[in-house]
Amino acid sequence: MVRSFFFHLGRYVLFLRQMFRRPEKWSIFGRRIVVEIEKLGVDSLGIVVVISLFVGAVITIQTATNLENPFIPRYSVGTASRESILLEFSSTIVCLILAGKIGSNISSEIGTMRITEQIDALEIMGVNSVGYLVSPKVIAMIVSVPILVIFSMFIGIVGGWMSGGYTGLVPSDDYIHGIQVAFRPYYVTYSLVKSTLFAFVISTVASYWGFYVKGGALEVGRASTKTVVTSSIVILIINLLITQIWLN
Repeated sequence: MVRSFFFHLGRYVLFLRQMFRRPEKWSIFGRRIVVEIEKLGVDSLGIVVVISLFVGAVITIQTATNLENPFIPRYSVGTASRESILLEFSSTIVCLILAGKIGSNISSEIGTMRITEQIDALEIMGVNSVGYLVSPKVIAMIVSVPILVIFSMFIGIVGGWMSGGYTGLVPSDDYIHGIQVAFRPYYVTYSLVKSTLFAFVISTVASYWGFYVKGGALEVGRASTKTVVTSSIVILIINLLITQIWLN
């Protein structure tokens, strides 16, 4: 197992080295980035909005239920919900969800191109297949995911406000006051930096497993599973390290 780990780690590093080579044609490269932003980023907006809305509502209800104490002001529910959404949910949890949706999509797409010999055809023509196929996806993810995280923050807070007012657990004025109390813009920066790193991990790990698929459709499915598992583990490790370094 240790030998397999170092084998894949070394091959992954060489894979990244090949990815950072200069593109053959910048015009084609730019068009592919735009296409990938639409496919990977814009098409993921719907699931991010739905999940953020409901999770923001759940966080607010749970926080309000557990803070039923006459000595704790009601606006603290808004503050606690805001911190949970900004620090963890909108960056880490959303990226774990995107690792499943986008990561498996990238892996299966590139894996299918590998087993149908489309990648071999590119290499025969002298094209840097990694740079042509992978680099636009990585850049598109780095651009799109932080924007999706910002949307998630906003929608999550709105969902909390709606649930608090609808259930009567938190008056609207108290919730709005709570999300403004002791606000630290640094937390938003922290989440965006995390999400950028997570976007790089998701796109490169998914591309790596798809690029080195051998076999048929069954192996493509296994590569997608490896993508989700590996990306999720790496995201959690990076999240722990960044939190330990930045928030201490």
